[in-house]
Amino acid sequence: MIVTHRGKSPSIDPTATVAPTAVVCGDVVLGPGARILHGAVLTAEDGRIVVGEDTVVMENALVKARKGHDVRIGDAVVLGPHVHVNGAVVGDECFVATGAALFPGAVLEHGCEVRIRGVVQVNTHLPAGAMVPIGWIAAGNPATMLPPDRHEEVWAIQQQLDFTGTVYGVERETSMRELLRKQSEFYGAHADDEIVG
Repeated sequence: MIVTHRGKSPSIDPTATVAPTAVVCGDVVLGPGARILHGAVLTAEDGRIVVGEDTVVMENALVKARKGHDVRIGDAVVLGPHVHVNGAVVGDECFVATGAALFPGAVLEHGCEVRIRGVVQVNTHLPAGAMVPIGWIAAGNPATMLPPDRHEEVWAIQQQLDFTGTVYGVERETSMRELLRKQSEFYGAHADDEIVG
């Protein structure tokens, strides 16, 4: 499904393909040979998504861009099933495995690997060729990689990365009621979306 959102329609190279059950919404650019598989959702909400040449976005992956958090995915990249990419930059020839999550401001340079269920936190930078092990968390700039059982160390780094400011544009002390009121208003813009293909 190809959808216009906030007056912006996807631009899809004639050699790219979008599965019938995938959604490509808003200011999204798909490069030559890009493949968007069944159930994948690419949604640009006041931001832009650019997918490079011969990149494969596998089943049920979610790629989101918002104002200030564009997504750029390089050439020859694999985003595995159930991957979550939100406002991140992924360099050429990266491999992001099943269930991995990349948060706003994350940067993966050329040839990085994020293995199954790996997490790259907000504003984290992975140098070229870096690898996040299965289930591990990368946090910081430069990235420190830690297993999930070292939560206190992860949290100490993460607190400095401004998750709520980066992701939601609010102070950390903002109440959930206020945060979700703003999110509800923001996402309400989808009521005016138009299916164009």
